[in-house]
Amino acid sequence: MCVCFYGSSATGVAPPRAEETGCSAEVISKIPMDQTTLTISKIFNGEGRSYSRFSLTQDADGETNQVELKTSRDGDEEAGETLGGSFSQQTYAPQRWRSPKHVAMLVGGFLFFFVVGLLLGSTIFRRQPKLQTPADVDECPLVVETSAKVDVILDWDDVRNMLQSKLSPEIFKQCFENFKSTDHEAGSDGEMQLGEKIIELFKNLDMNPWKDHHFVKLQRPVGTSVNRVSFGTELVGEPLGYLAYSASGTKQGRIIYSHYGQEEDFKVLLDKNINVTKAVVLMRAGKISFAEKVANAAKLGAVAVLIYPDPVDINCGSSCEMFGHIHMGTGDPYTPGFPSFNHTQFLLSRSSGLPGILAQTITPIMASTLLRKMRGDQPAPEAWRDSKLSSGISVLLGRDSDLVTVEVNTTLIDKELVNIFGVIRGFMEPDHYVVLGAQRDAWGPGFAKSTVGTCLLVELAKATRAMVKNGDFRPRRSIMFASWSGGDYGSVGATEWLEGYLMSLNMKAYTYISLDAVVTGYKTFKASASPMLYKLMGETLKEVKSPVAGTSSSLTLYSDFAGTNWYTKVMTPMKMSDPAYPFLAFSGIPSVSFRFESDVDIGYHYYGTLSDTQDNLDYATGRQLTALTMSAAQVAGTMMLRLVHDHLLRLDVEHYKTILRMKVVPIIQQLDRKAKTLQQNPAVSNHAEAITSNWLRSAMGSFTRATNLLIDGIRMSDLSDIEICQRFNDRIMRVEGNLLSPYKSPQETPFRHILFGSGSHTLQSLLDNVIAVGANATEENLNLLREQLALATWTIQGSANALAGNMWELDNQI
Repeated sequence: MCVCFYGSSATGVAPPRAEETGCSAEVISKIPMDQTTLTISKIFNGEGRSYSRFSLTQDADGETNQVELKTSRDGDEEAGETLGGSFSQQTYAPQRWRSPKHVAMLVGGFLFFFVVGLLLGSTIFRRQPKLQTPADVDECPLVVETSAKVDVILDWDDVRNMLQSKLSPEIFKQCFENFKSTDHEAGSDGEMQLGEKIIELFKNLDMNPWKDHHFVKLQRPVGTSVNRVSFGTELVGEPLGYLAYSASGTKQGRIIYSHYGQEEDFKVLLDKNINVTKAVVLMRAGKISFAEKVANAAKLGAVAVLIYPDPVDINCGSSCEMFGHIHMGTGDPYTPGFPSFNHTQFLLSRSSGLPGILAQTITPIMASTLLRKMRGDQPAPEAWRDSKLSSGISVLLGRDSDLVTVEVNTTLIDKELVNIFGVIRGFMEPDHYVVLGAQRDAWGPGFAKSTVGTCLLVELAKATRAMVKNGDFRPRRSIMFASWSGGDYGSVGATEWLEGYLMSLNMKAYTYISLDAVVTGYKTFKASASPMLYKLMGETLKEVKSPVAGTSSSLTLYSDFAGTNWYTKVMTPMKMSDPAYPFLAFSGIPSVSFRFESDVDIGYHYYGTLSDTQDNLDYATGRQLTALTMSAAQVAGTMMLRLVHDHLLRLDVEHYKTILRMKVVPIIQQLDRKAKTLQQNPAVSNHAEAITSNWLRSAMGSFTRATNLLIDGIRMSDLSDIEICQRFNDRIMRVEGNLLSPYKSPQETPFRHILFGSGSHTLQSLLDNVIAVGANATEENLNLLREQLALATWTIQGSANALAGNMWELDNQI
């Protein structure tokens, strides 16, 4: 049934269009004729057709107890009324027009309105769509003023083959020549020049490019000053590499060897009664990030950290210089939680992720000198003696008289970073978009770090734009291509953009695909992602051919991971150092990163060094660099196009339910075990009553039921119906964002995701606290546990409520 509202010409309101009212064009076409009939009636009858004013009042029970009627004839009757005048019924004598002149006017008016009515009716009739889908039979047709090609949805196989036909190793070989650079550090002139190349390319592709400016604080060496490391009075070296966001100054302390600087490595030292306080800690690169290494040492009171690449892990030469940062976070650490649009607007603050101690990289030859000079009574554990630098010598943990001086001369400078964007707009849902991003900057050549990703970005933009421009493909949703600056400093450009547009991105950007460091080897394939993207990744691997030379051309990447649990061989946890991490843990956007690599533990030897060149990467990939890059483009492009092609978003809520349950069930089991013990403890028995798994169990049940109802609804629905799919998509897109804890401040706790974030609000922190609370339970730690339990419960329940959809379908039994 259609309900249509008629606008009166006397009020100056134009008749509504068919697409505005939801009514058929036939009904709308009657509106001008009805108005013409009204005018003709007034002319021939000599008096205006009356209208009535009704004043209805109701009593407390909802019954109408008074009706007041007022009838008016012509516009003249209002002349006698004043504002706030009486609403009593008034009667006016009719006016009669009888002269020949009036008759002629009547005939002319009739002809005029008759012609106007016919013209309006025929115009609206021509706007009526000729074709209707079966879903439109019982409803008023939706008028879409666009070309017929928009409604044509290509078969997915055709779309995939079209993309693959536009990608080849040769185009990437040419792109490498256009975008490789030896000087494109963040904020430098060389990096800006690469940005202008991308802007010009996006302009030529009619992608409406724009820039996003941020003023941030970066750390660089001071002028001609150098960083130094000395053993006693002997100078060990003056390294060129450095770690951004290290403290500056000079510190001296006993030197201690700590292997990789992991928490378990420091535990070994503590078990041997080796005091780390006020010590200089020497450690190898690898296993964990620079920031994690320095944070572990800082927690134990170390004053400085020296990190070197050991040839057993990273064989980049005896003089290999390493660069990186030590911020345990992403973005500008001096504007945590809010964007650096204009640095003069905000007071200087400091991220809690800055360790506050000296940190410096040194070359392998410098590390070898230190290892040979170190003495001590305790040898290093057997597992720590695999260093190639210590061949023929006994690796000792250090002694009090082995004094090392570390001097770091770096300073904070203000730099403008520019992110660059281009967009291919969707034809049905342009305000929803998938984002592809790659960092543009690097210390030194940074070929694997940024050049390959930049070429993937621009070549995928070219291929997709050609598909759309030729009329072969019409994406339902938009695709945004982003070139980030400040990636080497901890995804600074990307994080500042997320902070600046956090509210605007809500329910808009539904997936982020990272193109950084996608090719560092050739032996295996690994990926990190939100659970919502696991299924899409598996489907993609079945459609992308293996790039390894000598294999069958029909062999897919998926064939390397036989078995039903393929994701256990492919998917790895997403770490803070992952470029997609801030999108997932800070903004709640389902994100994915992937990479071809040679060894999971060792990785690419030249990553983050001045030796990250095209020749070295080509050698590390078995001379298959362009073939691997093309396969990486197919992986990213296939996921991207699948996300904008289908009516229903390819985001898997069901797998998220499984992952969430895997995290929650151990907490419930631990709570059930500890409940009786705590209640029997007289010191805390009054507070232990609230330590129960019932809340969390109920919230997890609500999430499970909401997920099952959504999945059942999808299975039983006609997915060719666009409106039904859009309603499902709205509910699906709420899942990730609603797992960000709403009870934590983004400034104090940026990574608020309860699964992938960091802080006391996460499920992992809750589990650790439940395990720790036992016989030594106190009122203080029980109150903390109660708070953690409440926050986790309501975050999961809130996500379940958002997933359920309508208010009358919520299942809140807590």
